[in-house]
Amino acid sequence: TMYETINSPFTIGSVTLKNRIIFAPTSMGLKEEEYLEKLGAIARGGTAMIIIGDVPVLKSPFLSLYSRKGFLRYRRITETIHQNGALAAAQLHMSDSQFSRLIKYLPGLITGKIKPDELRILLNNTVSDYITGLTDKRISEIIRGFGKAAVLAKEAGFDVIQIHGDRMCGSFSSSIYNRRKDRYGGSPKNRARFACEAVAAVRRALPDITIDFKLAVRQENPHYGNAGILMEELPVFVPLLEQAGVNSFHVTLANHSDLSDTIPPASHPYFHGEGCFLSYCDEVRRLTDLPVCGVGRLCSPDFVEEQLKSGRIQLAAMSRQLIADPEWVKKTASGSVSKLFKCTGCNRECLGGMQAHKGVHCIRDHIQTKNKSLSHERKVVS
Repeated sequence: TMYETINSPFTIGSVTLKNRIIFAPTSMGLKEEEYLEKLGAIARGGTAMIIIGDVPVLKSPFLSLYSRKGFLRYRRITETIHQNGALAAAQLHMSDSQFSRLIKYLPGLITGKIKPDELRILLNNTVSDYITGLTDKRISEIIRGFGKAAVLAKEAGFDVIQIHGDRMCGSFSSSIYNRRKDRYGGSPKNRARFACEAVAAVRRALPDITIDFKLAVRQENPHYGNAGILMEELPVFVPLLEQAGVNSFHVTLANHSDLSDTIPPASHPYFHGEGCFLSYCDEVRRLTDLPVCGVGRLCSPDFVEEQLKSGRIQLAAMSRQLIADPEWVKKTASGSVSKLFKCTGCNRECLGGMQAHKGVHCIRDHIQTKNKSLSHERKVVS
């Protein structure tokens, strides 16, 4: 086929992916059966690995690996992914929002006085005090949690561990949020310590597991993202993370700003182009020989093939494109690219669906349903 690099196998650490395409971690907001069906379809469509986002590092009021119910749910997820031919990665996630603060805002959220976007801002405003005030004892508990959660994730069938380098790791990394005066704050080296200890805890607990690190980059001029690592701090962070035991980097824009920055629509004033975050990969690529996974409006097979073939990135992660067409990989492998349904970046039913609490769908599903009912009406009329 024309898309040789996309469809060639690639090894990271101890696992070999059957091709170069990964489903990026995505909050789907769907009911269990529909969620599993969607994951199954994406795996069947040829994607090499699916990353399951936001797997809690500690026991949590939400489903976590620590409760029997949560553990079994994650096991169902990995079984669904494996049965359909893909690998599964668990993204270990430690929130940097205080649960007590969230509870305070819940009544406003329920009555609609506080919109979800406003809640994000309110919670983001609490991050700095929380990170700066964490005790050493609590930090040690959280770090140990990364190791424990990784062991449970492996037992639940996950093949790869991804450390969520945004959220708490990203807030410790960020000079905007981290105002600590101890060994976890101040210099970039100190601000890298928490993330490195999280990686090292997983590496100690599972010496052979493949560890991917979601590297959250924030940029100035123009300013996007508040947590995460400044471009010019990457030369300090990347080697330290590598020494801590990372096998690959999943490079993207830091969070804690508008959701439409990290999930940019085609109309975004700055990140509107295909491969909109790949310039961060270029910087990471200069600093390490480890594989780099790019993400950010990757849709067209020609563009993706070119980035992979040139060695600019080794892996390509997609979310919206695979929601729009789960068979993207199969179609590139079989040469039926003309049948691809390309994500238009409208964000209407994916991000929009998420924000309206309807779950992530694609505008394509609506178009197809509409077309079906139209042709049905025509039949009835004739």
